[in-house]
Amino acid sequence: MGVLEDARYEGVDLRPWGKFDRATRMVYSLLFHLIDVGAVAGVLWYRFLTPSQREVISTGLAMSQERARALVSFLAAMHDIGKLIPYFQSLEPGAQIRLGEDMLADAGRVVEVPHARASMHAGLHLLGELGFELGGNDSPAVRAAQCLGGHHGRFLQLDVDGAASAHRVQATLGGSVWQGLRHRYTRLLWHLFGVDAVPKQMTVEAAVLITGLTMVADRVASQRRYWVPNAHTPSFGAAEHHSQALRKAEEEIERLGLARFSLERVPFTTAHPGLVEPNALQASVMQELPHLVAGRGSGIAVVTDVMGAGKSVTALEIARIFNEHCGTQGVMWLLPSTAAADQAYEALDRYVRAHRPEYAPVTLVHHHSDLNEAYTQRRLSPEDASVLDGPPDGPFTDVQDGLFADDETEYGPGAAGPDRWLRGRDNALLAQYTVTTIDQAQMAVLPVRHSALRMLALSGRTVVVDEAHALDPFSQLQLLRLLHWLGALSSPVVLLSATMPASTTTELVRAYLSGAGRTGLHGVPFAPGYPGWLFADAATGTAHLMPEPARDRQRAAQRRTARIRTRPVTYRRLGQTGRGMEAGERLAVIADTLQPVVHHSGCAAVVCATVADAQDTYAYLRSIWTGPAHDLVLVHGRVGERRRQNTLADLRRELGPTGPRPLRRVVVTTSLLDMSLDIDVDVMVSDLASAARLLQRLGRLGRFTRRWAGQSRRPVWWDGDNSPTLTVLHPVNSRGATSLPPGWGTIEPPVTLHETARLLPQLEKKPLVVPDNVQALVEQVHGVTSGFAAETARLQRMAAAHRGRTSRLQQLSALHLVPPPKRVSSLADLHRQYLTTAQAATRPGVLPRRLLPCYRTTDGALTLDAAGLVPLPDQEHLSPRHLRSILEHTVPVPAAWAARASARHQPPASWKQHPLLTDTLLLPAQLVTRESERHRSEQFGHHWLRMDDELGLLHHKQQ
Repeated sequence: MGVLEDARYEGVDLRPWGKFDRATRMVYSLLFHLIDVGAVAGVLWYRFLTPSQREVISTGLAMSQERARALVSFLAAMHDIGKLIPYFQSLEPGAQIRLGEDMLADAGRVVEVPHARASMHAGLHLLGELGFELGGNDSPAVRAAQCLGGHHGRFLQLDVDGAASAHRVQATLGGSVWQGLRHRYTRLLWHLFGVDAVPKQMTVEAAVLITGLTMVADRVASQRRYWVPNAHTPSFGAAEHHSQALRKAEEEIERLGLARFSLERVPFTTAHPGLVEPNALQASVMQELPHLVAGRGSGIAVVTDVMGAGKSVTALEIARIFNEHCGTQGVMWLLPSTAAADQAYEALDRYVRAHRPEYAPVTLVHHHSDLNEAYTQRRLSPEDASVLDGPPDGPFTDVQDGLFADDETEYGPGAAGPDRWLRGRDNALLAQYTVTTIDQAQMAVLPVRHSALRMLALSGRTVVVDEAHALDPFSQLQLLRLLHWLGALSSPVVLLSATMPASTTTELVRAYLSGAGRTGLHGVPFAPGYPGWLFADAATGTAHLMPEPARDRQRAAQRRTARIRTRPVTYRRLGQTGRGMEAGERLAVIADTLQPVVHHSGCAAVVCATVADAQDTYAYLRSIWTGPAHDLVLVHGRVGERRRQNTLADLRRELGPTGPRPLRRVVVTTSLLDMSLDIDVDVMVSDLASAARLLQRLGRLGRFTRRWAGQSRRPVWWDGDNSPTLTVLHPVNSRGATSLPPGWGTIEPPVTLHETARLLPQLEKKPLVVPDNVQALVEQVHGVTSGFAAETARLQRMAAAHRGRTSRLQQLSALHLVPPPKRVSSLADLHRQYLTTAQAATRPGVLPRRLLPCYRTTDGALTLDAAGLVPLPDQEHLSPRHLRSILEHTVPVPAAWAARASARHQPPASWKQHPLLTDTLLLPAQLVTRESERHRSEQFGHHWLRMDDELGLLHHKQQ
């Protein structure tokens, strides 16, 4: 029979199954599922892919876009052709009995072959029969077959003369009846999707995007609510089902929020509420950049400016210009921390809603984004009895709708709320506007499952890398590789930083341009000046800089002075809170510096080097505090996720530009303060830190002074004319030399701390002028021309150790990186190593573990609350509410602290089946009434841990 006959009702055999529902015993035809996925892919081509992505694919296939669309739809449909084998069809006896006698008789010896690998092996020859050139690793037939095998997340090695040879396929994947039916299915799909030409080539970039698109299409068509209704109507032929599948795909893409949309142009003040007009830097971008991008095309932009000067607004304006001229749509905003991402989400959400779209999903993606109430608009506490009630599992439940999907429809603020499918797993990265931590993007260049989907999500829109200076050498190498790939995919990028050395900027820009094919740039600098912007176009690699007159205007408008005051201190841990405090001790100096706030009013921040120092500082201040208890706040990373998020949200609200400024507030914190927190304090005390970190902290000191001109928002003792003062605590020994406390050297390189300490006396002599003095100070400590190496033999040794550690980190990071596109032969090169997202390291060191503080009752039961009323969830199927209630109490700790966990620290066995809970350990506390037993710590080998209700997780290491 020909394809026309096969397409009719009762034409080709529809009995092989592709989907089976154990709860209802429903069986869905494999051919119909293949058609569904191909139809969804075809709709995604126009509704989801951007013009730039379509161009990358069509150019990579050397075909017109219309022909490329047909071929991509066909390849997506072919993804599960490997299910048409005896092994897969035998996995469900209830579905296998539908097969005809001829197929059952021709099954031969059933060999276990995963269907993704079977799709690749069988597909290789089926594609060859259609005319795909079969040759080496880069031949169209091999790469297309690897796309079929990669639809489950990993590209597999294809052994053309071994496992994928014709005789091996015949021996392991069924006899002539099976092969004949696979051939008929292939010819039928080729016909239904209108393919009329084979590709002469398939580039790595095109193959990655095609595979990512297939993954998305498969997820859409595999929703139970999508295919189960069709399982009731098997009376269609293939052609009729194809027509119906196209209509249904259009509706589903719209329903899930995957369809691309344009934001209408609105005035600047409408797009950015609260701003009267663009500043000089923003105005320069809006005036100069459009004609540059229109003439040169995509590229990379760099923006440097002082803290709080509006870099985020500038980035959004650059993204708008890129999207208007580069065939891209949307924004992917990358942040170094969850706290920074939470705040950026609110800013991006406001920006999108200011354009008043009918529906414009904005997603927030990090490990615990579902605990962000601004994102979910709902609060779930462990005391809520509903936490114990999970949603019913019916035949139409969307089991693949995400880790936190539940029976309630959840939407974010206004029209920007994402559909729950778009909030699940890594689906959330597919939203047109996304805020995420940078580690989610870094995994696109690590050999983890579904990295192709992440690359698809990153490409096709403007990628904003905020706080680009904040990465260590380990993570920065991954960022360099990511930028290389984004350049190859023609995706525009914006880098933002207040304290980035010129050498780092140049390295990042060169990585992007190298991916775009621009070579020979090693001697070319790419420094935007300070403040300023730079645009390097991918077409020529030329740097276009902010005009100097505009730079002068921006510098003058942002100019302010600040004083840095150094206080030499003796570092001692608090120990017992009742001990006497000697003059000159770190804690005594902190208390002395805070006197104006304590005795009068105002808002202050004490930024500590470590969590232990923050706990000591808070405990000491609390012991001498005479005001209301809520005026003293402690926030750090070793508390429950819910508590940390709530505290940071309160700080952003109270100390933000329009917040209800409290009469008095003292915040004791760690480096959480350094990144993207839009808050203002009147007094700041900081432990010794690198120049870059001190400048970041300085950006929160008197941040809104210019904005609040004429308002009485400052305390009576505030002396704005004499400049706000940052007090830096300089730990010294008895000889007055810098003496770093234990543990400080693991946070920042000791050599940068020593070099900053060396410069402090010089900085005290006169006020620091911002922005004029910022870049020079950054270069002195962090740049390639910094002079610390020649100071003393000791500093030289530290500098050598720093360079050695940097080299080791880069080598360790490079071990796991996927190669650049031009160095990929077989697509399997992208997954040579088997890493999961849980194992993939995006920062140096051992991956952290998560502890769940809980309570053990007298009868041995475990509860989430100290009252003993909420039992620890322990059942085979944990509901989304169960997951949320567990995760919001967990605390991240270094893996070494929990390496020697005992049996009493192991979670319920049911948790081991869930990816978010598999590495969780328990930190049980005994429910006791005696005060002496209440403070007993849990032992993990040499480490003793205890969760304090006020201070957070306390750690002590036994020597």
